[in-house]
Amino acid sequence: MDFTDQRLSYEKGQLDQQSVPDSPFELLHTWMNEAIAAEVQEPYAMSLATCGADNKPSVRIVLLREITDAGIVFYTNYESAKGQDIAENPNAEALFFWHKLERQIRISGNIAKIDATKSAAYFQKRPHDSQVGAWVSQPQSGEVANRDVMDQTFEQLQNEYPAESQVPTPEFWGGYEITIESIEFWQGRANRMHDRIVYTQDKTGTGDAVKWTTKRLLP
Repeated sequence: MDFTDQRLSYEKGQLDQQSVPDSPFELLHTWMNEAIAAEVQEPYAMSLATCGADNKPSVRIVLLREITDAGIVFYTNYESAKGQDIAENPNAEALFFWHKLERQIRISGNIAKIDATKSAAYFQKRPHDSQVGAWVSQPQSGEVANRDVMDQTFEQLQNEYPAESQVPTPEFWGGYEITIESIEFWQGRANRMHDRIVYTQDKTGTGDAVKWTTKRLLP
């Protein structure tokens, strides 16, 4: 298949370095709200890239569940392939791509588990069958003989934890937070002259407040 003649001109917006807010979190909230208002399907879906001790990068889609004052939070199985990568190398990147708005957000930072109490509180908010399904993945990404084995395990767990009962939070499941160290906002423009503004933490300042610097990148 040859896609060399397939291209679009991005002309839906612009991003001016002089008018962006001092904090990237303000712009992150604004862009996320605009994606929601534009009815982008699952605007909180993001590509998560990790790399373990084998130096082989891995990427997959996960769902953003919270924007905090310091970063972004998602939940997963700690014994998964991504969990193993994170245990070996606590650096990660996340990427949002909203084609409808011709925008990307690229986040880079340090990743660590969140408090277990907070993870348990979120787990108990999930639909009952999703809670049961989490127990089937031991470990997530592990090999299974066939689909029937998964279905049988799921049915057994449903019998053990019927609809109105509480499903215990697995110790192998919980949240991670990527503490943002740099974040790039990308707005598509015509002629591939895209706007790219990146925020990085200013580590030269004093005090507890995090300060950010911005710079424009060539497209």
